[in-house]
Amino acid sequence: MNEEKIRIGLVSISDRASSGVYKDEGLPSLKQWLDSAILNPIEYFEKLIPDEKKMIESTLIEIIDQAKCDLVLTTGGTGPSPRDVTPEATLAIADKTMPGFGEQMRQISLNFVPTAILSRQVAVVRKQSLIINLPGQPKAIKETLEGLKDREGQAIAHGIFAAVPYCIDLIGGPYIDCQKNLCNAFRPKSARRNKN
Repeated sequence: MNEEKIRIGLVSISDRASSGVYKDEGLPSLKQWLDSAILNPIEYFEKLIPDEKKMIESTLIEIIDQAKCDLVLTTGGTGPSPRDVTPEATLAIADKTMPGFGEQMRQISLNFVPTAILSRQVAVVRKQSLIINLPGQPKAIKETLEGLKDREGQAIAHGIFAAVPYCIDLIGGPYIDCQKNLCNAFRPKSARRNKN
C-alpha cells in the first residue's frame, strides 16, 4: 500500500440538495468509489453548495488554494438548464483545460442514453490540482470513473479515472496507486514506481 496521502475535494452542486429538499447522493457515491479504488490514505474536503456560479468558483479556489487538494471532483450542475453553471465556474478559475476527460465521459454515457450529448462536463488544472466535473447521478458517477466492461471483463470504454493518477504525477501531485480490478491506472513504464 502506498502511504503517500492524497487530498481530495468533493463538491456536490445542487440547489435542492443544499437546501434540504432531498438527500445528497453525490458525495457518498464519490467517497464510496474512491475508498474502494485508491490504495493511498485519503483526506477528504467535502462541500454541498447551490448552483451559484460565484459560490462554486470561491469553493473551488478555497479547496485548491487553501486546503491544497490534489484532486477535486464536482458532481451536478452540468446540463443545459439556466441554473447549470458548474462548467462555467470551473473554467473561470482554470489555468489549463483538459478536454479529453469531458469527451470520454460523454462517450461512456452515450452507451446508455442519447441525452449524454447534453452534458457539458469539463476538466481543468489549477495550480497543482486537477478538477473534474462529474455527472450528478450515482450510477453515472461510477460508470464514468470506472468505465464499461464486457462479460469477459474486457474494457468496452475506459473510465476516466485510469488517466487521473498520471495526470496528477505530471502536475506535481502525489503518486496514486489504484486497485487494478476497479481502475487499472495507466502510466508509461518510465513513470511507474513498480516497473512490472
